[in-house]
This record gives sequence, structure tokens and C-alpha cells, in this order.
Amino acid sequence: MTAAAALAQPEPTLAQDTSVLPVIDLSELDKSGSHDAFHARLARIARDTGFFYLEGHGIDVDRIREVERLTREVFKLSPGAKNAIAIRNTPHFRGYTGVGGEITRLRPDLREQLDFGEELPAVASSGPDHPAWWALQGPNQWPDEQLPALKPGILDWLDQTRAVAEKLLHAFLFALGQEPQALDALIGAPRNHRLKIIHYPGQPQGASDQGVGAHKDGGLLTLLLQDSVGGLQVETAEGWIDVPPRKNAFVINIGEMLELATNGYLRANVHRVVSPQPGVDRYSIAYFFSPGLHAQEIPLLALPDALAQQARGPESDPQNPLFRHIGTNALKGRIRSHLDVAERFYPEQFAQLQEQARAQGRVLQAAAY
Repeated sequence: MTAAAALAQPEPTLAQDTSVLPVIDLSELDKSGSHDAFHARLARIARDTGFFYLEGHGIDVDRIREVERLTREVFKLSPGAKNAIAIRNTPHFRGYTGVGGEITRLRPDLREQLDFGEELPAVASSGPDHPAWWALQGPNQWPDEQLPALKPGILDWLDQTRAVAEKLLHAFLFALGQEPQALDALIGAPRNHRLKIIHYPGQPQGASDQGVGAHKDGGLLTLLLQDSVGGLQVETAEGWIDVPPRKNAFVINIGEMLELATNGYLRANVHRVVSPQPGVDRYSIAYFFSPGLHAQEIPLLALPDALAQQARGPESDPQNPLFRHIGTNALKGRIRSHLDVAERFYPEQFAQLQEQARAQGRVLQAAAY
């Protein structure tokens, strides 16, 4: 039985514990023999839950410890050093954001972070051949004098996680009756994958606990490395459930672009982060495996009939509509999240956001940090 045929079978009658995320061991694909059972379980988990732990990914533990160390070192830098590489310095949405500087559902997220992408030159000009969303491509900002090890460490981590994400994406596609390379045109160079290293400071009792507000991720797949402090939660039909840290494992979730490509067979689930308690610090490293800007639009995969009948169509938040055009969708998400960059570099789009906010009786204002 093929993986797609196994997925088309009736669901097991045994109730599943939705309060515990399942674990997938990617190294099973390296073993000889049939992998149909692996592919069927992978795709069913992703469709029904949208989140799972990934082990057997092949990234050396020493590399994990090094990127964790660098993450902590970044946030020990002085305020002046961090603000020298502030995200508002460039139109590429790369750099440092202070606590409260990123917005989710019109409320500030109580985290500080550093955003990176593939190290690429900026697109030279704007115009019909280079619309506004091409400005998302560009170089990163690095604190080279204060932390010279950060650049080689982050670029290596981008390579490591990209290899894992590609292997996982190919497994998903095979499970859905597609050629494993069916979406390779989306993920080739020049790449648009992103990385965010994050620090969540503890918040006082009675204050906002929005580490990150409820949202879906916009790319294809997200690979999240957590530290030992919890806080990540996933929305299910039974309510919010915790996603406890699992050492050296990634938390994987489906992005909206993969939901679009599969007509909602695979689901991008809503998730959030609750701030830690006073005196506690949480760190995480999130890799967003995203389609390239050059690919233009997300294709609709032709699923086998039995799977197509189970596809529920993509869901779109009325306040944050989903577009099939990659650049339009990517820029929309970044502008809504970083009002300081939008106000400085994308005045037309920022004015549109202000108008929408006024219609809802709200005021948009870029954060100062």
C-alpha cells in the first residue's frame, strides 16, 4: 500500500491524546525498506495536528549548543550595540527588534529578537520589474566588532536547518502522492528562508503575558529549537495545549504557504507564546522555510482523489488575508509586524494600514525601543 493510499484509509478508532504532540524520527527515512508507514503517519499528523516534534534530524549536538550559546551572547550586548543593528535601519527586515517592537494582532510582543535571512545583495531598484516586495531581499546586519562569531555561526545554522527542511518537505510531498521535488522551484536560489533568534524576558504578575500573540506562520515549514523554559502553546479543538521543550528536538509546524499548496489538506495551526514568570528568561531559535520571491505564486498541487476529498480548503484570517502571490503575502506580513520599518521605508503600505486601523477605531504607532 502506498503512503497516499494509507492516508485515504479510515481514521483509527482509538482516541488520540491531543494534549501531547507526537514525535517523528526523520532518520527512519535513512533505513532500507519501505517508508510508506512513516510517510502516512507524517502526513496524518501534520493534517490533524499541524505540530509535532522532529528527532533524528542529523544536526550535531555540538552545533545546537553553539547556536544556543550565540543566542544568549547576542542579548547580553549593550543597548547601543543592539540598536546599531536595529531592524528599522534597512527595508529588508533584518536586524534587532527590542521588547514591544514587533506587533501581532495589533498588540506588542514582549520579546527582543534578531532577524536574519539568506545573505544576499539588495535588489538595485524599484519599478515594474522590481515591485516593493523585492526589497525584502538584502544583506543581514551583524555586530561584527562585539560578537564576530555570530555571522559564521548563523550562516552555518541556516545551511544546517535548510537541509533538514528540504528533506522533510520532500517527505511530505511523497506522502501526498507527489514527486518529492514538486515544489523545488519554490525553494531554490535566491532563497528567502529566514531565521529569528529570540529572548523572552519574564514579565511581572498582572502585566501582559503576550510573548507572541496568536498567529499562523506564513512560510512552508517552521523548525523551532526551544530552550528548557516552556511557553509555546498550540490551539486545538479542545483549547490551548502546552508544547513542552524536548531537548535537541525541533518543534515543526506547517506554514500557510504549504496549506495553500495542498488546498488545506495540510493545516497551518494557530499558536502563541506565553511570557515566562518574573526573573525567568526564555530563548528560542526559529527557522522559517519559505518560498523564494522569484517563484511568484504558490502552485496548487493535484492531490490523489481520495486525499483531495479530505482537503478542507485554506483558511484565511479576515483581518490578515492570505494571498497566493509570494511577494505580496510576505511583504504584507512583515509590514503588519514591524510598523517602524513600514513607516520609514513603505509609506504607501503604512498609510493603508493606518486607514484600516482608523476604520476599526484603533491607532497605529511604531514602537520606540
